[in-house]
Amino acid sequence: MRRLWVLSLALLLTFAAAGDETRGEGVPWHRFRDKRPRLFFNEATFAAVRKRALTIGRDWFDTLMDRSDAEFAGEVPVGDHGDLASSAAFAYLVTGEDKHLEHSRLFLEKTIAHYRQCDRNNHVVSWYTSSRINAFAAFDWICDSLDAETRKRMAKDILEHVKAVQPSDDKPAVPGRNTSGITSGFYGTPSLLWYAGIATVGTGADEAASRELVDEGCDLYMQLLAHRSTAAGDDGGAASIALNYAYGAYPWAEFNFFYTMRSAFDTDIAPQWPYVPEGVVYLLWNWLPGARWFGSGDAYHETNELRISSLWPYLQHLRNFYAVSKREHAALAHWLQSQLPPQTNIYAWPFHPFLLTDLEKSPEPLLPAGLLPPARHFERMGQIFMRSGSGPKDTYALFTTGSTMRNHKHFDENNFVIFRNGFLALDSGTRPEPGIHLNQYYCRTVAHNCVTIRMPGEQLPPYWYDVAPGEEDLPVPNDGGMNKRGGSKLLAFETGLNYTYIASDATPCYSPEKCSLATRQFVFLPPDHFVVYDRVVSTDADYPKRWLLHTAREPLIEGEVFSAEQELGRIFCRTLLPADASITKTGGPKKQFWNDGRNWPLPKEWRTRDDIELL
Repeated sequence: MRRLWVLSLALLLTFAAAGDETRGEGVPWHRFRDKRPRLFFNEATFAAVRKRALTIGRDWFDTLMDRSDAEFAGEVPVGDHGDLASSAAFAYLVTGEDKHLEHSRLFLEKTIAHYRQCDRNNHVVSWYTSSRINAFAAFDWICDSLDAETRKRMAKDILEHVKAVQPSDDKPAVPGRNTSGITSGFYGTPSLLWYAGIATVGTGADEAASRELVDEGCDLYMQLLAHRSTAAGDDGGAASIALNYAYGAYPWAEFNFFYTMRSAFDTDIAPQWPYVPEGVVYLLWNWLPGARWFGSGDAYHETNELRISSLWPYLQHLRNFYAVSKREHAALAHWLQSQLPPQTNIYAWPFHPFLLTDLEKSPEPLLPAGLLPPARHFERMGQIFMRSGSGPKDTYALFTTGSTMRNHKHFDENNFVIFRNGFLALDSGTRPEPGIHLNQYYCRTVAHNCVTIRMPGEQLPPYWYDVAPGEEDLPVPNDGGMNKRGGSKLLAFETGLNYTYIASDATPCYSPEKCSLATRQFVFLPPDHFVVYDRVVSTDADYPKRWLLHTAREPLIEGEVFSAEQELGRIFCRTLLPADASITKTGGPKKQFWNDGRNWPLPKEWRTRDDIELL
């Protein structure tokens, strides 16, 4: 049986259906710590970090030492060993044992040699910069124990590498190198400036260059904080509607900058950026029973489970930074963390658990009742969340309108998703990398619970993707959908104990050559009824219109009513208008991802089967 089904109504003209001193300023060089360590902790804060490693974090600390010893037992090849270098360097600071110093030094030698080799051959080290930041931290931590010649040579190579991988108009882009900036996750090469500069100041390699990197890096991070603060707005939010990004690798930028500004400059800027703790409220509204979420944007949709391995450290760091200044948010983060199984293996940042020296100051777990009205509008995120309660059998819904965020967002304005005891109206498709399914189906309006208006010959814009081996790179199919990933306008939003009402105009998201009106009114009547009323006017009455609803399992159609199930949930939908609407279902083998007259399957080698229900 097909893992996902699409129901559509074919229409003619219209239809309906039921701060700190540093904020905004430069680097506070007058507070710079000449003594090492400087990255992530300093001489004054290390005692508490060390104590945590030898007590609460002892098991993880022993794991890191054992892993470092095991890797060192064989011949260490030239390669990227940044996390091993930081683990060994940290072990040296904690224990004072020379073997850990030697391990870290050799890991660094081989790692920095690898970076320079990649530079000479125009190769990419990694899409992420975490391993390099680990290496720069390791260099900072053992720098004073290196001889002057080694110290200067390593520092020079670090500076040269960071310079080589920065984006520039006068050198060609390297395929696979992530040079993205402050509007993304900021784990591309520009994020290296800050850490490389702090690590190499005072080494004698190039003092002016080191300080320049610190200045440039600080400026970028301040821009990033300002951008994310604006993105969140006064409602709260995140840097992307795709939670696998927003609560995955994206928070590295904030937390690592906060830690290193505090360690290198004795300056705590975290309280000056309240959007960071308020992000936990946005997470709460996305949270579905079973630690799942709605799957907005570039989610994988395999299970729609939240990525616990990323959420756990995110919630811990948030509690650590805001235990005192934002106690309500820290208590909520603690409550959410209490709903998850503990996570310990954090190889991307092996030393992170030892930085949580204020975690015990965090308040007890608490779910504040005031945060949970029947609905909440996150304006900047372009999302309205609805719920009948917070229990495992309650109804949860999401409506998309008015988004200003384009980061990993689809052509899906006026889309809705419904969950009750299962995913009943869902976003479909997944994101193979590489694979043209991502561009030809997954991001398109046809993959969402929206309205399409098919104008023959329409050219729709591309989305990001790469062609998988054996695939033909074909033109974007004409699904009749939107040609903009934002631009809709929220016309009305009212909520109370008895109902939530939304009115949204998505007309600007469609080509004006085919659409003169596309509005949707959406009513939630708790605990489990919805009314959907669309007004659609095309510039040509002959343009086919479809009202789409994606279900996980094959729907049953009985006259004007159809129904479908998923897990323990069931959805019923009755068509009221127009009287002559034609209800059809599309799905089954070789029609899982149907768009413009053909199926757009997942690549043969992709990790996910194409018969998973939530795809």
